[in-house]
Amino acid sequence: MKAPAASTRIAEYALAIDTSAGTTVAVLSMGTVLAELNYLEPMTHSERIGSAIAKVQKDSGIQARQISTVVVGVGPGPFTGLRVGMAAARYFAIGARAELAGVCSLDSIALDFYLANPGQQPLLVTTDARRKEVFWATYSGVVDGIPVRTAGPAVNKFEDIQTFVDVSTTATTELGVRAGALGQIAFAQVLSPQGTNSEITPIYLREPDAVPSKGKKVSG
Repeated sequence: MKAPAASTRIAEYALAIDTSAGTTVAVLSMGTVLAELNYLEPMTHSERIGSAIAKVQKDSGIQARQISTVVVGVGPGPFTGLRVGMAAARYFAIGARAELAGVCSLDSIALDFYLANPGQQPLLVTTDARRKEVFWATYSGVVDGIPVRTAGPAVNKFEDIQTFVDVSTTATTELGVRAGALGQIAFAQVLSPQGTNSEITPIYLREPDAVPSKGKKVSG
């Protein structure tokens, strides 16, 4: 019996979304960014996500029905912000009948760093986790377009990371999460033996800031 062909849907058009830090959205074709929009402001995800998706679709000339894969950054990130992008990705995928693929948001920063700095040096990637903490992960380089993560993701105070990482020999970067890089990683994954990550589970790392009230005790 002839083996079924591997899925090549992501080789067509993909929409990438991430709201783990700011709001970043991109449309790609076979790993090439056609249009991208990045908002660094971390508090306006809900207000921006819909118009951002519409804008990159218009700029790329690609309609929703042409999108075969939705790539979403799964964090780590603050609960409220991260879930906006996750929900938008799911609803878009349902409407477009597209597949979902998840990528660690910090991986996109590592990819951009190594593309700009081809030497395979150890890298520490951090993003703001608030509460005077950072989300972080370390990397050793990129293999076949996929960043090689060596530790994390985790959340700590920056000064405590040196307990786990030799910061004196590790590069750092000010780069932020970029949807285009997430899409490029997902495209590289579908060409690799591991394939894309269809497990769309958000990486929160800690409890949300807002929790349901226990309510008032009723006596009777």
